Amino acid sequence: MEWVSRLSHARISAQKARLVADLVRGMPVGVAISTLQFTPKKAAVLIRKAIQSALDNASKSSGVNEDNLYISSIMVDEGPTAKRWMPRAMGRATRIRKRTSHISIALQEK
Repeated sequence: MEWVSRLSHARISAQKARLVADLVRGMPVGVAISTLQFTPKKAAVLIRKAIQSALDNASKSSGVNEDNLYISSIMVDEGPTAKRWMPRAMGRATRIRKRTSHISIALQEK
């Protein structure tokens, strides 16, 4: 059985979040949560919350033991980009892109 959690419109670029996602892909859930706890990146907090949500889904639905679960898939896709303008010299303007991402996590039993 598979339990899924999805975090949509996370205010981090997909490129930065994929660095942390690659770190925990395929790990057991307990090891992944403790690894993310000591990773000094913004994406670590977001991914840890998504893993915890998927773990809560698994324990509520069928009462599965946490020690038997591992991260079967973790995907970080690009979300919508908010576009802003920043004034520059000589009357010009530069576009600022505030990127978002969608983080999907699936847990499976060993």
